[in-house]
Amino acid sequence: MTVVTRIAPSPTGDPHVGTAYIGLFNYAFAKRHGGRFIFRLEDTDRQRYDAQAEARILEMFSWLSIAPDEGPGIGGDAGPYRQSERTDIYRQHVEQLLASGRAYRAFETAEELDAMRTEQKLLGRPLGYDGRGRSVPRQDQEERAAAGEPHVVRLLTPDDGATVFVDELRGEVSILNQEIRDPVLLKSDGYPTYHLANVVDDHLMGVTHVIRAEEWITSTPIHVLLYQAFGWPAPRFVHMPLLRNPDKSKVSKRKLDTSVASYREQGILPEALLNFLATMGWSMADGSEFFSVDEMVAAFDIQRVSLGGPVFDLKKLRYFNAKYLRDLLSLDEVARRVTPLLEERGYRWDDHDYLLDVVDVLRPRAETLVEIADGAGYFFTDEVRYDDSARKQLAGGQKYLEDLEREFSILEFFDYDGVDDLLHDYVQAQSVGMGKVLQPLRAALTGTTSAPGVTDLVTILGKRRVLQRIGQALSAINQGLPDDNPQRAADAEKAAAKAASAAKAASAAKAASAAKATSAGRAKAAPANPGTPATAPADETAAAGDAAETTAGTAPKKGGTATKARTTPAKRGSPG
Repeated sequence: MTVVTRIAPSPTGDPHVGTAYIGLFNYAFAKRHGGRFIFRLEDTDRQRYDAQAEARILEMFSWLSIAPDEGPGIGGDAGPYRQSERTDIYRQHVEQLLASGRAYRAFETAEELDAMRTEQKLLGRPLGYDGRGRSVPRQDQEERAAAGEPHVVRLLTPDDGATVFVDELRGEVSILNQEIRDPVLLKSDGYPTYHLANVVDDHLMGVTHVIRAEEWITSTPIHVLLYQAFGWPAPRFVHMPLLRNPDKSKVSKRKLDTSVASYREQGILPEALLNFLATMGWSMADGSEFFSVDEMVAAFDIQRVSLGGPVFDLKKLRYFNAKYLRDLLSLDEVARRVTPLLEERGYRWDDHDYLLDVVDVLRPRAETLVEIADGAGYFFTDEVRYDDSARKQLAGGQKYLEDLEREFSILEFFDYDGVDDLLHDYVQAQSVGMGKVLQPLRAALTGTTSAPGVTDLVTILGKRRVLQRIGQALSAINQGLPDDNPQRAADAEKAAAKAASAAKAASAAKAASAAKATSAGRAKAAPANPGTPATAPADETAAAGDAAETTAGTAPKKGGTATKARTTPAKRGSPG
């Protein structure tokens, strides 16, 4: 027996992570047994149909490298693979069921069905179709249908007992027949329901194992009864545990980003996403956490699926992605994949080795390709813009930057070891912590304090750009580090002007009050001899002197405060 599995999504929007999850397990099972993996499009819901979704689903499987062996746009012996192109096949099979008495036509209107449900609620009866259409004679059904009266076709199900099937993960499952009474097979618009199309397609395409989400367990008895009605052997059923939100509810786009395309745009790698999804309820026998799809296929055993609700943890997904970026993919491969993102941002480079150096120092700090691209700007642009943390570092590091500008300009061997030795020797000579020197330098080179090691930065940027950026930073310090945000700078200027005006007014009022008090005091204490001058009290004279000194004084220059020397020299280690 050739193993055949399938994935049958509906083209109603962006491809869902659940489709990738179920598709992966169908792919792995089929390939483990040397079988075929089929992609079938269930596009019979014409109201929700999205013409672009089909291409996006195929693109998703191609990007994930778990491409189906058969399907729309691929070909195969069991086509067509779009259900909308198979409606004649479904009608033929419906006729078989009608002829055998295993199905019937039902003519109830929507209003009649609503009234039926209302009555069931009032009487406390189970909700659902009550089988009233069964009583219409077969000849009357055909005559009314021939006259064009709208109707559906329903499967005739047993009234009593239960339908039993075996789930490969759960064992025997039994569901009462009264819970699945007479489901619709063919809708009034002539399109089949999922139940009919699913069973007919699986049988005609030779599907041997139906691997799908556990939400379909309650529908499986309908499918089993359909197989019995047609006289066909049923495939084996495997119902995978549903992906869950952190609160254990079913994964949905209302609570979580469920779009595979979105994760791709965020810079998630296909290998990482598949590896992550593979661990959702399944594990390798040797306990390996990180493995390729080929390794999964080679070791795949469906019985190792755990039925506990696997949580779709975004932090864990990013952890997996970071592991692939940093350790599991080669540097060349990471550079190849991030190149389009860099080019989208307008970055250009002539030397491939330069790109490799940039990616090599950025990937240990990144969890996604987008984070690498977003953090690479200062390697590809000449102008550096300083964030708030960088401004603070520059303001206190002017002396160090001036010294390092001189030291770098005369450095003969501008390689990693030469730069590393220079920085260590300078820091030790200053008797300060490494951060005191390296953080201002990092800020000058990148515009931020969150960047790779300084030795790496200096070596990759090269002497010309390093000197240029230190010079730019020193100019910014001397110009008072203008704010990069014009609106924020304007607001600050207004606030400063307002504060200065208020202080001036307060000072004037205080001076007037003091003058008035002094005049009154002098008049009261005037000496008897008008020729003898009055002497101001000592404390009043001191206060006037302090005021004059404060008024005449000037604020210290930025970066002018001396740093207290450490009692012990900094340890020699990798700077930054």
